[in-house]
Amino acid sequence: MEKVNYDKKFYDIVSNLSNKPNLLLHACCGPCSSYVLELLVKYFDITVLFYNPNIYPEEEYIKRKNELLKLLGFYKEVSIIDIDYISDEFYKVINGLENEHEGGSRCSKCFMLRLQKTRDLALKYNFEYFGTTLTVSPHKNSQIINEIGSILESDNLKFLYSDFKKNDGYKKSIENSKKYDLYRQDYCGCEFSKKERELKIKE
Repeated sequence: MEKVNYDKKFYDIVSNLSNKPNLLLHACCGPCSSYVLELLVKYFDITVLFYNPNIYPEEEYIKRKNELLKLLGFYKEVSIIDIDYISDEFYKVINGLENEHEGGSRCSKCFMLRLQKTRDLALKYNFEYFGTTLTVSPHKNSQIINEIGSILESDNLKFLYSDFKKNDGYKKSIENSKKYDLYRQDYCGCEFSKKERELKIKE
């Protein structure tokens, strides 16, 4: 299947905006959000959603959430919706896929879980757009993430297509992490990605 240029789709969307629509933006962590927020605040009225039941352990979840809150201290115009940590929601959807390698079908299920929650809350609170910071990471498959978004969008709720890693987005997120003194994790989030990372270090 031919790859879609989601970076172009993003700029097609924002170049045709006639006002500043409201956006519910799923955020995986502070470092990834640092560049994405910098890019998006001029186009959208943003509310960030921190919904990441995949993160393991709970101490790591709290640490990442606090780093995001630290970042949002520099963006007074951005509000946040914070969901309780319910890891069972993650384990339920990835049941049977625990031994999949990072980037496989377990990750796709995790993307769907988090984007579905974002979509549901965006509909509940009458947002015009929903999206995610996940595409800024070179370790995440932007094609899959955007395909999921296209499945979830509807006539009254648009998905913000993106490939935020383009135009040095990931590099800028690293630079911004230093600028804002943000903790940068060394694994995606779930216990399986943590174990895979630890095995690679030992090799």
